[in-house]
Amino acid sequence: MKRKLFVVGVGVAIGYLLGSHAGRERYESMKAQAIKLWENPRVAKTRLDVEAYARQQAPVIRERAEAAARAVPGTARDVADKVAGTAKDVADKTTTAAKDVADKTATTAKDVADKVAGTAKDLADKTTTAAKDVADKSVATARDVAGKATDVATDVRRTADKVASDLRERGESAVDNVVVTAGKAREEALDVLDDEDDQQS
Repeated sequence: MKRKLFVVGVGVAIGYLLGSHAGRERYESMKAQAIKLWENPRVAKTRLDVEAYARQQAPVIRERAEAAARAVPGTARDVADKVAGTAKDVADKTTTAAKDVADKTATTAKDVADKVAGTAKDLADKTTTAAKDVADKSVATARDVAGKATDVATDVRRTADKVASDLRERGESAVDNVVVTAGKAREEALDVLDDEDDQQS
């Protein structure tokens, strides 16, 4: 059951790596983790133990087989049974060791996948938070700028109204002065004309 899960997990991981946009980087990262796992002292020790046990039992199996071949037919059966039993023991121990290595490999691969997924989620959360902060600050800045622009526009409008009012008042005052001055000049001109008329008469 665990082996099937391991094979399915490896298949899913390979499919994910090949299908993702940044698959090459993740592939390299997982490859590095797998190499690190393969070179892990506990896994290496288990692997070496299985190899050593197989090497150790190979001569024993060979000796029993040779002894069975030389033995008489009745004894040959006993020796063959012993050789078969030893071979079965070796196979069982090799299978058990291989299952242990596979289980440890699957556990480590799951841990690596969990860490990668956790890191990706953290990165996505931080990116989302940063984007939201930037958006909030942009909106606040835009509101500040709009408020300041409105204030400046209001100040400019008030200043323009005041200047226009001052110019209007000055214009009216200038018109009044011109009218008064023109009236005085007319009066003076008329007085001069009256004086000239009086002198001619």
